[in-house]
Amino acid sequence: MVLRARSVLALVVAVALAPVSAGTAEIRHVSEYDISLGVLPIAKASFASEFGSSDYKISGTFRSSGLVDIITRISAQTTVSGRKRGDRLEAQRYNLVYRNGKRTRIYDVTYRNGNVTETTVKPEPRRPENWVPVTEKDLQAVLDPLSGLVFPADAKVCPNRLPIYDGESRMDLVLTPKGTRQFSTKGFKGEAIVCDIRYVPKSGYRQGRSDIEFLRKTSMEIWFAKAQSVNVYAPVYARIPTRMGQVYVTAVKYGD
Repeated sequence: MVLRARSVLALVVAVALAPVSAGTAEIRHVSEYDISLGVLPIAKASFASEFGSSDYKISGTFRSSGLVDIITRISAQTTVSGRKRGDRLEAQRYNLVYRNGKRTRIYDVTYRNGNVTETTVKPEPRRPENWVPVTEKDLQAVLDPLSGLVFPADAKVCPNRLPIYDGESRMDLVLTPKGTRQFSTKGFKGEAIVCDIRYVPKSGYRQGRSDIEFLRKTSMEIWFAKAQSVNVYAPVYARIPTRMGQVYVTAVKYGD
């Protein structure tokens, strides 16, 4: 359950940046998402964003709702800060505070020039014998799960291969173009870029785990729309199959 919720959180793509020091006026962007299992609401996510001339910081919140709260309460607060480099956002620090019921786990990752220099997880988890460990090679030239799914307007969205590290797991998200679709929500109406997305686990997971194998063999879909105020493409819709049914992530607000 923890892995599934954290995977959804990563794929939702927190498109929001909180204030940072910058040489010019910062530009703000706000987005909110509803997450459902079929027609049943299961979670909400919200993000606020600001870009400076060369720096950025993304912050957001995620909380379970509806039927999930009957079983357990899941919430998360996450932030990432870094710099804009060419057609990518390059993280310098990523943090996730994840709560499942009474349990809390904190992930803190430091990056330099796209490489992970330090990871701390508190409390430190106990790993099973079939755990696939993350190697030093796995931590080279990687993206965080938030800004990894935000693209400057002149960047190629898909096809693309995104090497993601979230403080525990190293995965590739392989994006393949599927055309365009019209999308409308509060703050946005227009064309969205549609990508097929394939999940490729690399390390930092329990080998043979059924939900990992299911995601690995299943095609997902994600839509990106241009946020005019900050001149980036970010997710507005995602469809993620699970053994319990389709999970849908939909932007209900996209912009101030």
